[in-house]
Amino acid sequence: MSRTGTQSQSGEGRASVYQEVTDRIIADLEAGTVPWVQPWGRAGLAPGLPRNAASGRPYSGINILILWGAVIQQGFSSQHWLTFRQALALGAHVRKGAHGISVCYADRFTPKTERDRAARDGDEPGQVSFLKRFTVFNIDQCAGLPEGFPGDPAPLPERALIPSAEAVIAATGADLRIGGDEAFYVPSLDYIQVPPQPAFPDQINYYRTCFHELSHWTGHASRLNRIFSGRFATQAYGREELVAEMGSAFICATLGIRPTVRHADYLGSWLEILREDNRAIFRAASQASKAADFILADAENMEQVAERGEMVS
Repeated sequence: MSRTGTQSQSGEGRASVYQEVTDRIIADLEAGTVPWVQPWGRAGLAPGLPRNAASGRPYSGINILILWGAVIQQGFSSQHWLTFRQALALGAHVRKGAHGISVCYADRFTPKTERDRAARDGDEPGQVSFLKRFTVFNIDQCAGLPEGFPGDPAPLPERALIPSAEAVIAATGADLRIGGDEAFYVPSLDYIQVPPQPAFPDQINYYRTCFHELSHWTGHASRLNRIFSGRFATQAYGREELVAEMGSAFICATLGIRPTVRHADYLGSWLEILREDNRAIFRAASQASKAADFILADAENMEQVAERGEMVS
């Protein structure tokens, strides 16, 4: 049983974390397993983001892929995770022989020496980036948890109107145009076009497609300001498609819609990107989380206003 606590990583340690996770994602993709969609089919789980079972907070960025990957490999029946100490605080314990999963936390801090130098020189202090890893256990690996401890949501019907998804799309205020036979986002004119829902053989794909294009939409200069400089089939184009694929998957999982691969034809491009840059998947997952949070935040704000009885126009 691992009881690893929080550990700071720097220099070679940080590099090994980036490479370790990147190698794992590459191996999954080479095996035909796309980490941001596979847990649902193989483990039989309902869609959902991995969450800390004690706080209820969802994990974000690369940690979503790490924990979904663990669900795939070990067949866990839950998306909820605890640290060793959190399990003890709940009156439970991690089962003997259970091996935890390492997740990452990246941030920046200002060393005291830098604060002192900045105060002396009268300028802004510099910051040092750091990467920590800590160990979590799936609640399947814990015993003695309180009765009725967090479960996972039931999957939605595949061919039903999804009011929550409709609300999220509407709350963005995006210029979403229905028509034609192609789905795309035009950054220069800041609009999205998506075929009408009945045009999709599986109508659930209408929502998956909307969230893919809305993830692109968040990259506009007036929002999250990502760069759309890449032409089709270039690495820059592939990087943005990777963000949109994962962004859509994260939103779908939040709403109880099973994510799927919308653009499997980019698989070769994604593998090339990851092989050349072991931080690419970290950046893409972080940007995808930010895109998903941006899209979901508008719907959450509208819901809070509605609960207060205020007018939303």
